[in-house]
Amino acid sequence: MPVPGWPYSVICALETGRNSWTAPLDALRLAPDDDGATVTARQMRELIERVIESGQWSQGDLDILIVVDAGYDVPRLAFLLKDLPVQVLGRMRSDRVLRRAAPPRETHTMGRPPRHGGEFVFGDPATWGRPDTETVAETRLYGKASAQAWDRLHPRLTHRSAWTPQLGALPVIEGTVIHLKVQRLPSGATPKPVWLWWSGTGATREDVDRLWQAFLRRFDIEHTFRFFKQTLGWTCPKIRTPEAADRWTWLILAVYAQLRLARPPAAGLRRPWEKPSEPHKLTPDRVRRDFRHLRPKAACPAGAPKPTSPGPGRPPGRKNARPTPRHDVHTVRKRDTVKRKKKPSATPRPRRTG
Repeated sequence: MPVPGWPYSVICALETGRNSWTAPLDALRLAPDDDGATVTARQMRELIERVIESGQWSQGDLDILIVVDAGYDVPRLAFLLKDLPVQVLGRMRSDRVLRRAAPPRETHTMGRPPRHGGEFVFGDPATWGRPDTETVAETRLYGKASAQAWDRLHPRLTHRSAWTPQLGALPVIEGTVIHLKVQRLPSGATPKPVWLWWSGTGATREDVDRLWQAFLRRFDIEHTFRFFKQTLGWTCPKIRTPEAADRWTWLILAVYAQLRLARPPAAGLRRPWEKPSEPHKLTPDRVRRDFRHLRPKAACPAGAPKPTSPGPGRPPGRKNARPTPRHDVHTVRKRDTVKRKKKPSATPRPRRTG
């Protein structure tokens, strides 16, 4: 987030296997009044359409799996992308309440048929019932990982926030809820259960294991964001305009793309305290160390820079005619309150003399 108040939605493709490399595909700045799910759905739609047009996805291939964190409205994102070959997987808060599928209507009953079934409260195990699928797996980092899945659960929507413009009856967005518990965490902290929502239904044991492992793989992009900020200097410049923030963000993505292209010929330069690594397992930081040795050997399509000198600048004593705009974000100011004068009462209270 180089500019305060203008967060970015970055789409990254993950590689096979656990590593710190990702492939950033697109970056979009969010305005203060934008809905996160709506803007992300439009961004994903444009990207997936380009992927299909380029021939990287064809009919008969597996659906594209989109993995998001708890900051997104996962059911709404799945509803906006339902006409595309995608599946949406995301984390939900532990205080959510979902609904089961509506029970079949009995014969000879009056009134409107029900649209929602019983409640499924994440914080109340008494409402869970028997899971449709259960899996147990042994992992190297997390120990014993157990997952439970319940099929055809949906949120009860209301005409508020992002669903306000929706006309008519609100949709019933069914999916699969996965409850994941691990034995330990690599950091030594106390593990907490994770709730996931998948836009598909009828999940098998293989699907459940694949989904929660794919969600854990999502944390590879956190290494990319940390590399952007700490090494490439994404948040270092004091940028004040959104247009400049967009240019700087795309420059960072271009630099990262050059490092990805330099992975095969890069040498493993390491610190004395670092362990040696195989050539195909070099981290982005190690590739950056050797990039200065690769750049002189690579062809440069641009010409040599011409020598020049800086301009005279603003004459001393003259005021700046074009001051830089300032955006006071997250600044709370007290409003100027006007004190109203009290009018004298027509029937004043008599003074006490005793």
